[in-house]
Amino acid sequence: MAIDDEPPALELLVSYISKVPALDLCYSSANPLDAFSRIQQCQTDLLFIDIKMPHLNGLELLKSLTERPQVIVTTAFREYAAECFDLDALDYLVKPYRFDRFLRAISKYQKLVSTIGLDTMLDERRQGAPYMYFNVNKELVKVFLPDIVYIESIKDYIKVITEKKTIITYQRISYMEKKLPEADFVRSHKSYIVNLNKISSKRGNMLHLGRVKLPIGRIYKNRLLELLNRKISDLPV
Repeated sequence: MAIDDEPPALELLVSYISKVPALDLCYSSANPLDAFSRIQQCQTDLLFIDIKMPHLNGLELLKSLTERPQVIVTTAFREYAAECFDLDALDYLVKPYRFDRFLRAISKYQKLVSTIGLDTMLDERRQGAPYMYFNVNKELVKVFLPDIVYIESIKDYIKVITEKKTIITYQRISYMEKKLPEADFVRSHKSYIVNLNKISSKRGNMLHLGRVKLPIGRIYKNRLLELLNRKISDLPV
């Protein structure tokens, strides 16, 4: 993912990324607020981010993330390097940087992945994240709550859809509604509980969670909007 409010700098970065077959750009944006929401919705392994941006600068964005991907900073200012490395930035590229310098930063990331493995990196990122165990075919399956996209009720069962897998377990959706943290999960319909951090947009009476569209129940609409507005007001300014 690439975030930079200067279009020429963002275009150059996207161009550099496209030249490296091992990199798959999932999202690029000049708007840090939009990017903040997108990071919550999809698994991002490597983030390129500028520092000085309007409304939400790069440091504020990084500090606000509960699960932070590997980060390479791209900025015209040298004075933020120490603070960025305190936030475990992998590298710090000072504009204007050439392609060979970009490749050195990518080499650091690839070396890290090859040394400890991507799955280990993801597990370390989740340390401290809340989780629940679900009984699936007599086996307890651990699910990190930030990974849950939504939960669907199927009579006396629920389907738990995460970023990587889907599990079905014997449980009522009303029980999950009480157990899940209200700050992040809300009942949006008699058949659905959604992770507020995964909502990409609301259009009419439909919620969009990436490519998934879910209906909004009439009796749940006001509470859903209240919690969505609270999420927005909690963003750093």
